[in-house]
Amino acid sequence: MPDRLSSLDLTFLKAESPATPMHVGTVDIFEPPVHGDDEFDYESLVALIRDRIAFVPRYRQRVQQVPGRFAGPVWVDDEDFDITFHVRRSALPRPGTHAQLLELVARIMSRRLDRARPLWEMYLVEGLQGDRFAIIAKSHQALVDGNSTVDIGQVVLDATAEPTETPVDTWQPEHPPSALELLAGVFADATRHPTAALELARAEMASLTGSTSVREVLGGVVGSLAARQHAQESSLHVKTSGQRRFTTVETNLEDYRTVRAMHGGTVNDVVLAVVAGAVRAWMMTRGEGVGPTRHVRAVVPVSIRDDDDEEPTSLGSRVIASAVTLPVGENSPVMRLHQISYQTKVHKDTGRAVSARSLVGIAGFAPTTLHALAARVATATVRPIDDVVITNVPGPQFPLYAQGAPMLASYPVVPLMPGQGLSVGVTSYDGKVFYGLNADRTAMPDLAVFAQCVTDALDELVDTTKGSRNRASRGRKKPRGGQTGKNDAAKKAGT
Repeated sequence: MPDRLSSLDLTFLKAESPATPMHVGTVDIFEPPVHGDDEFDYESLVALIRDRIAFVPRYRQRVQQVPGRFAGPVWVDDEDFDITFHVRRSALPRPGTHAQLLELVARIMSRRLDRARPLWEMYLVEGLQGDRFAIIAKSHQALVDGNSTVDIGQVVLDATAEPTETPVDTWQPEHPPSALELLAGVFADATRHPTAALELARAEMASLTGSTSVREVLGGVVGSLAARQHAQESSLHVKTSGQRRFTTVETNLEDYRTVRAMHGGTVNDVVLAVVAGAVRAWMMTRGEGVGPTRHVRAVVPVSIRDDDDEEPTSLGSRVIASAVTLPVGENSPVMRLHQISYQTKVHKDTGRAVSARSLVGIAGFAPTTLHALAARVATATVRPIDDVVITNVPGPQFPLYAQGAPMLASYPVVPLMPGQGLSVGVTSYDGKVFYGLNADRTAMPDLAVFAQCVTDALDELVDTTKGSRNRASRGRKKPRGGQTGKNDAAKKAGT
């Protein structure tokens, strides 16, 4: 019998609405292939996907409902699978600007996937400045679980300019099961796994009775007056519309390492401190109060080891959601970093946290799958009092290639939760740290301002390391006249 969707997968399907598409995406930007005679065009991308899609068989399967909905739906082969329907072509008016690309991304990510077909799409966008091109990919959260299925971006990239040889694909779709066979499978599952069958039936019944999201179910528990008041006070809580804005920020990884070396913590802590500083500055531009006790609740998915695993062996390593309070009311960037590091240290002290080095060392690692897993966890655990979802995935610090074309940048697109106006995806890759900022189009017309606040918040942290080095150097010399005031000012700036 075909695989049945898990209760979590079913939750993602029923939580989807026109205002909250449940797909996760990436925007990768490439230069032309390193071999001057080669060319990467639409036919090249179709051929690449056709060669590699055998590694992700679920990308050729669709969702099939069980008659009467006595149990959750199943995955079945799409007999009419058409790769050219899923791999699409677009172009910007040459020379296409980055702003034009971002507008196209926002429109593509606003549209829901076709439930009658395999739940993914990929776009080749030609016409970018400098003969560059982009690949936009989106996959439904029900599709990627990190165990039986990884994101398709996992298999289309190579570590060298020479494409990896792949075996000949001899796939032939299996005939979908009949209604009688589907019902027989329901009874067989109920006999073998009665608890799982009951959970799936409960999830299916919830979808029929109008409980459309995990947030609505949890709202009865945590939807207190305090939670609603918190939402009303924050610009990050909005009535989510069906349209999106998307923008990006590119920064240098070395800046984060410099801040970490000077003030402690991890690169992830520095990323969270940068986001905290950006939220603080953005709120101030809106005239929103940021008093000393003001904070923002972030859902930050993290990867952990299984109890019996010393090192992660696959991208199916467990991902859990960690709640981090961003101290946006704190004026000092260093104190914001210390407060965040203190919170995340609790998780690291369990001994189960997976280091960035270990994650990147996993064979075939690509950040796209872990972003998809992080989005799954965030969707299932986010609460009405949570303000923003932040996924930060370390990528390889060497170039990756698609059919010989070097990838220059990779920006994640994390879906919005109901009632939230912003999600932040972060990927480090080849010496850079790339932010993908996905926002509600109506609620955040000033998304570009927030992007600038991200850059300013990082500069603010880096400036504290320069002041610390200067103070250390001056401390080894005998003070001269007029030096005391400068020392006091530098000391104040570094606290």
